[in-house]
Amino acid sequence: MAKVAFTAGRVNGFKCPPDKVQAFLWDSTAKGLGLRTTPSGKPAYVFQAVYQGKDIRVTIGSPNDWTIPMAQEKARELQRLIDEGKDPRDLKRDALAAAAERQAAAASKVEAAKTAALTVGEVWAAYIEERKPHWGDLHYRDHIDKAKPGGLPSGRRGGGKQLTKPGPLAALMPMALCDLDQATIEAWAANEGKTRASSARLAWRLLTVFLTWCAEQPAYAGLVAEKNPAKTKKARESLGKAGTKSDVLQREQLAAWLTAVQQIQNPVIAACLQMMLLTGARPGEVLSLRWEDINTQWKGIQIRDKVEGTREIPATPYMLHLLAALPRRNEWVFPSNTSASGCLTEPNNPHTRACTAAGLKGLTLHGLRRSFSSLTEWLEVPAGVVAQIQGHKLRPITSTEGLAA
Repeated sequence: MAKVAFTAGRVNGFKCPPDKVQAFLWDSTAKGLGLRTTPSGKPAYVFQAVYQGKDIRVTIGSPNDWTIPMAQEKARELQRLIDEGKDPRDLKRDALAAAAERQAAAASKVEAAKTAALTVGEVWAAYIEERKPHWGDLHYRDHIDKAKPGGLPSGRRGGGKQLTKPGPLAALMPMALCDLDQATIEAWAANEGKTRASSARLAWRLLTVFLTWCAEQPAYAGLVAEKNPAKTKKARESLGKAGTKSDVLQREQLAAWLTAVQQIQNPVIAACLQMMLLTGARPGEVLSLRWEDINTQWKGIQIRDKVEGTREIPATPYMLHLLAALPRRNEWVFPSNTSASGCLTEPNNPHTRACTAAGLKGLTLHGLRRSFSSLTEWLEVPAGVVAQIQGHKLRPITSTEGLAA
């Protein structure tokens, strides 16, 4: 092989004849160093030598990246490996493997940093999206409402420029999930328990289940403590226990309540409140009724509940009379022109005004559900039947109740 001293002019001017697949130019300064090029004009420095009786060739790199002195030094390094009985190709393979390992480690580090930066809100959104098919509408809505940031126009009649309040969990949503530890949750519970303990208790239960789910997911398990940080005695005590509710309509108060409610100017609200009492359903179950849930032919109403998913209850003639008088503006039985969802939100204020007019105090919307249960005792309706109508988790019905039904 003819050899020449590599210079910038010789390297840049070396071309491959068009009738050849490749051509080589060999350096007289560094043993084994050559310049290989092809008709496409992509030259590269190579090192060629004999190792264990066989010719081997190793690509060093492009002249654009390697200067002549750098390529010569690399060729000498590779020759020293051969002199030591080592295969220079192993050096290149090891270098490529190390580079790939460094790249993978860097990518893993970046991914780990992204995961560590995930906020409670981001994982909460992924959680409710994944679990939504397994939940009822009301349970799903609870997860949305308890984490809402607030600050939007309330939309309530007479609310003026009032803004919605953040949900109990809103303060936790911007936090990194890995920072949601026991002390943070206990401080949150102590703060929320001072102003809205009832709502915070539900939010705490939702949060506890959420953190259990996180611990079961490979993507998030490393971000939460092995022991659920929400399950602490201190957090539970800060939120207190739910008190026994006693707001119910007495038999003697029923006529006054009905008269006051029927005088509410908005017929949708008036009918909705009466349906809450007459069905014994949870307020949210009545508010979420759709027209497709009303079966006028067989006189039944399908209720979407949080226990069994749905339940069918009988519709009395008076119930059907109330519903028949309502406008059909959209899919909802109790529509609203101001609500974002299109259905009526909890009509607490109109109900409070009606109760005041009737001389009643402290009767809540959920108190209407309790009133249904109380009034059925006066009518001696079997407790098992009442439980089925109201959507309570069923206990076995006794033979006496079965015969009475």
